[in-house]
Amino acid sequence: MKLDRLDRRILEVMQDNGRISNLELADKVGLSPTPCSRRVRQLEASGLVRGHVTLLNQDQLGLKLTAWISITMDRHTPDRFEAFEEEVRAYPEVLECAVVTGQAADYLIKAVVPDMAYYEGFLLGKLTRIPGVSGVLSSFELRRVVNRTRLPLDHTES
Repeated sequence: MKLDRLDRRILEVMQDNGRISNLELADKVGLSPTPCSRRVRQLEASGLVRGHVTLLNQDQLGLKLTAWISITMDRHTPDRFEAFEEEVRAYPEVLECAVVTGQAADYLIKAVVPDMAYYEGFLLGKLTRIPGVSGVLSSFELRRVVNRTRLPLDHTES
């Protein structure tokens, strides 16, 4: 989908406030409500807008420890990777999991847990028991320097 200036502006405003009413959104982007609503529906139908979420405060929920976990697999076969990915998707502690290059690991996982004792159980009771996991290297977040969900839109074509 080709984005024009108004589409980009709609997306910028929606990234700041996913609960904004169509009336307020239309006002902020300089459109009347009907065309604004039509554009939002088109952005959603195209798959560009994947959904709307509520961001929670992990510290207030007692999820004080964020771990970045490098996973090495014993074999690089499609069935091994598929099985690992299916298993790790089922873990609510895992916020992100990506296949990576440029390091010794095959996967990089971002997980949040209450504390180190819980992490030990998660690591030994779940991650290392997945068939094919041959190595795990854990790093722990001391302080978040950047934490955003907003994607940069200034480079998109018009």
